[in-house]
Amino acid sequence: MNTQIQPDPSAIGGVPKAPLTFLPDPAKLFATRAERFDFLAEHGGNIAPYLRFLGALTAVQARLATEMPAADPLPADRIELARASRMPPIDRADLATDAALYATLDRLLDLAADIEMPEPARIALQAVKAATLADRHWLLENVLADRIPDDSAAAHLFVAAAIQLHLSRLAATLPADKLVPIRTGVCPSCGGRPATSSVVGIGNLDGARYASCSCCTTQWNEVRLTCLCCGSTKAISYRSVETIEATVRAEVCSDCDSWVKVLYQNKNHSLEPVADDVASLGLDLMMKETDKKRGGFNPYLVGY
Repeated sequence: MNTQIQPDPSAIGGVPKAPLTFLPDPAKLFATRAERFDFLAEHGGNIAPYLRFLGALTAVQARLATEMPAADPLPADRIELARASRMPPIDRADLATDAALYATLDRLLDLAADIEMPEPARIALQAVKAATLADRHWLLENVLADRIPDDSAAAHLFVAAAIQLHLSRLAATLPADKLVPIRTGVCPSCGGRPATSSVVGIGNLDGARYASCSCCTTQWNEVRLTCLCCGSTKAISYRSVETIEATVRAEVCSDCDSWVKVLYQNKNHSLEPVADDVASLGLDLMMKETDKKRGGFNPYLVGY
């Protein structure tokens, strides 16, 4: 059922001023995400094998987040310069040549080789392990630029997992009080795009919205009833596969013809920004039948 909601009535209320960001705790975040993928796989129907594979891959991320030495914090002067310039302190453009990221990728590929996965993913894993330095650089650049070719989505998936791990560990070292808003739909830590946004149900923040970075996993506050792609507040509507009470919806902007998923964690605290994005693939398939384009970036959904 295609439900259209105009507008979201719960968005109006006395929500106090919310913190700009929640920075990641990588080990906890990936462990929680892996558990959510595993739970969703039990009820995942046709996509259960894919969800189970992503759960195992995310468990590898969680293991490495625990085992690897702490990431070196960014220099204080770089953080101050970024703040003064209203720019994210993590420069994604520089990371494609970062030796630490390449080391993280190598370790993730080694551990991922032991998990059960679909045969196309196994072939892609072997291809990335055998890739030249130039080819790996190309893969890293694509993910860091939020652009992944549909015909090589599987290879980019493993690279994206390494980038998520590396960037989340960098973001965890940032001083939250030094971060500033960049612009609507842009991560204050690394400048990335959101995978989804979530309406949270945390104490005094009940009803506040946080976008979730697809790369560094930082969550940052965004005003509700606002398009995360163009910033418009004029033509926002909501669609879902199920009913008006659906806890995962497409927030649709008629100004820029884009949409981003909203997860209502205030109604279901178990919802996870990346895992439930993948598990709600039916919503993506429904929206593909419209003239709207997906605005959220999730490397695990490229090609769908």
